[in-house]
Amino acid sequence: MRRLAIACVAMAVTVSMLAAASPASATPYHLIRWQDTGFCQIWDQSIPTTPWPANFAVVSEELPTFDAAFSYKTGLLNNGTCSF
Repeated sequence: MRRLAIACVAMAVTVSMLAAASPASATPYHLIRWQDTGFCQIWDQSIPTTPWPANFAVVSEELPTFDAAFSYKTGLLNNGTCSF
C-alpha cells in the first residue's frame, strides 16, 4: 500500500511539473460597451457565455492581453467613448 501511495505522489508531482512547464495560451480579450450606461468593460473570451443582458456592443478588436485591453479602455475613457 505504501508503494502505491508513493507512486501516486510521484505521478502528481510529474503532472504538476509538466503543467507548469507548458506555455500558457493567450486568451483574447474584447472591450464591450453597455448601450444604456456607456460603461466599458473588458470581456475575457475564455468565458463560455455571452454578457447579460445583451444590450452591449463590442468596441475593440481582439486584444492579446489584459494589459493591452486596459490600455485600450484608458484611451476610450480619455476620448469620451466610454463614460466610466
